[in-house]
Amino acid sequence: MGFKGCYRAIPRKWKTPKIIIPCFVIELIVEIAALALYGIAQPDLYRTRLWKEGSDHGWNSNPNEIIYAYANYRPIKTPLPWSQFVTDFNVIISVLSIFILLCKGIMYICHIFHPLVSAFIHAALVALFAVSIHAQAASDMLDPDHPQPGAPWYITRSCGAPVRPSLRGYCQQAKASFAVTVLLCALFLLYLILSVYSLIPSRSSRSFRKYSSTESEVESGHQRPWEMAQVPPTPGTTGGLKSPMTPRTTAFNTLSGKMGGGAKGKGRGKGKGKAAEPLMRGPDGKLPLRHHISMGDETYQGTGEAVKN
Repeated sequence: MGFKGCYRAIPRKWKTPKIIIPCFVIELIVEIAALALYGIAQPDLYRTRLWKEGSDHGWNSNPNEIIYAYANYRPIKTPLPWSQFVTDFNVIISVLSIFILLCKGIMYICHIFHPLVSAFIHAALVALFAVSIHAQAASDMLDPDHPQPGAPWYITRSCGAPVRPSLRGYCQQAKASFAVTVLLCALFLLYLILSVYSLIPSRSSRSFRKYSSTESEVESGHQRPWEMAQVPPTPGTTGGLKSPMTPRTTAFNTLSGKMGGGAKGKGRGKGKGKAAEPLMRGPDGKLPLRHHISMGDETYQGTGEAVKN
């Protein structure tokens, strides 16, 4: 099977087309919410405050350790859940996902949003949002006295007491940001599963494809001898290249008196050369029209004799 055969074998129809449009609607709603939450958190609305609140309760490291390390020229790495990278990365992937959603909608309307294209797109989106989930739920082991081996406290703990009331709203926003990230990752994973499921050929499509390939091979096998067959010679050119005799050629030759070798009448053709026959006219005084190539001089011989008589 060549490249064209492999390309034709790729399914282009969704097995679950009724689920795609509701998924588009749900994705649009969740992505708008994610973009709003990520945009509010940028650049550092509550990240450092939540970090400081956790350190006050002994749940994670203290953000002042970063300042002390910089002051002492000591290399230090900011814990991933409290870094600026997470906030910027979330904004970037939210904008990118909305742009891809618009492209997917246009492609679906134009009937070119095939399962194979969807599989590649959503595999990349699943990877991006999986990285975001890992970054938001990463551990904080900067302070050995107050380690945080799991996700940050605003994900694993309640936003109520003992959290300060002024930070409870920010804590809920951070929880919502993590929730929409997980939801989008699950939605893109559903897209990926549906795409792979649609790419698996069914038993009926396999049998139909096998029948079509067999039929095309049989037709091509019947056509191959005709492709190399010898073209039949043009009528009138058998035995060498010469001008074919057509009714019009015969009529013009008759009018010009160049037709030789006519039918031998009584008392004619005893010399070496043969003189051209006189033009024979019909009863109405007009020349008869030779409307068929098979009509020879014998046909008009009778007409001429009838005029003479």
